[in-house]
Amino acid sequence: MWFRNLLMYRLAQDIDLDAQALETALATKPARPCESQEWSTYGFAPPLGKGTDALVQASNGFLLISARKDERILPTSVINDELRKKVDAIEESQQRKVYKKERDQLKDEIIQTLLPRAFTRSSRIFAAIAPAERLLLVDHTSAKRAEDLLSTLREAIGSLPVRPVTLKTAATATLTDWVRNRQADNEFWLSDDALLRDTDEVGSINAKHQDLTSDEIHQHLDAGKTVTRLSLAWQDKLSFVLDEGLVIRKLRFDDLLQEKAIDDAGKDADGAAQFMASFTLMMLTLREFIPTLLDAMGGEEVPTGI
Repeated sequence: MWFRNLLMYRLAQDIDLDAQALETALATKPARPCESQEWSTYGFAPPLGKGTDALVQASNGFLLISARKDERILPTSVINDELRKKVDAIEESQQRKVYKKERDQLKDEIIQTLLPRAFTRSSRIFAAIAPAERLLLVDHTSAKRAEDLLSTLREAIGSLPVRPVTLKTAATATLTDWVRNRQADNEFWLSDDALLRDTDEVGSINAKHQDLTSDEIHQHLDAGKTVTRLSLAWQDKLSFVLDEGLVIRKLRFDDLLQEKAIDDAGKDADGAAQFMASFTLMMLTLREFIPTLLDAMGGEEVPTGI
């Protein structure tokens, strides 16, 4: 279990997140298939997948949860085609015009007829909670998808005072300085991808697999562009892409870490043991990485009163 993206949230206060209590709470919002007239359902599913029942996996004080969304696939084009056929048939057979109110009613009837036969699609999202660090990490880049999980978690446990992790200094200012100075801060170093954008957001340069210390890149900075996305590496443990919203994408843990997780689990470990060994090592690494990143980026912004 290695996250590929990170959205970072800070628990605004200490809350009791005992694994067993959380398990009981999540069981009130289980993932389930869509019923015949449901467009979608959303709930918590076992992180280890099929064949397991536990909705919470705990290790070294870290908690892993997973949510699943089931949704029916009924394209608008299919609904509109059926509606057009019905409207044409009525207008031809009854020699009258079908107006909006009747069209809407016909559309509802078509949806009710087609929905039970529509295919369903499932998607999963993982989140890790580090109560001691007051961190909640979501393996996704979409704030909306993360909020779906957070709001459902909030409903399950009754209260979830979280806020996105934010910086004292705009991320673009720090990323631009790093590229301008041809080096990142301390334990970080520049990789070979960056997105440079004009301040008016009209023009942009997507530099891929390029030397970010080159004169060509610096000419763009001199012309007023700022760095809004930058690929970086940290120590010899991981690489990632950081954007202006503090979203971490393309997170990749070094092969040596992945090999260590295999060794930690043991050669004869089953899939579940290997899964949890990887999760544990990932979280121990992120527990060190995240404060270092926030410090390098100018420090975390903490709202007054928290």
